[in-house]
Amino acid sequence: MKPEKKELVINLLKRDSDGLTVIDIAKALKISRNTVAVALAELKGAELIRIRPVGKAKLHYWIGRKGVK
Repeated sequence: MKPEKKELVINLLKRDSDGLTVIDIAKALKISRNTVAVALAELKGAELIRIRPVGKAKLHYWIGRKGVK
């Protein structure tokens, strides 16, 4: 995945503290849901986001790391 798209996802998550679904992110950034899912999987693996299930949906929140902006 291109780093620019991952950065766009990160910036959007940082701005929205209410949590976003994959579809919300895809619509806001005008990129495919699959691209968003790949970016979120990478961020989850790096422990930079938190995921909270709400019914069938999953809300994604930016948590970052201490010392990382």
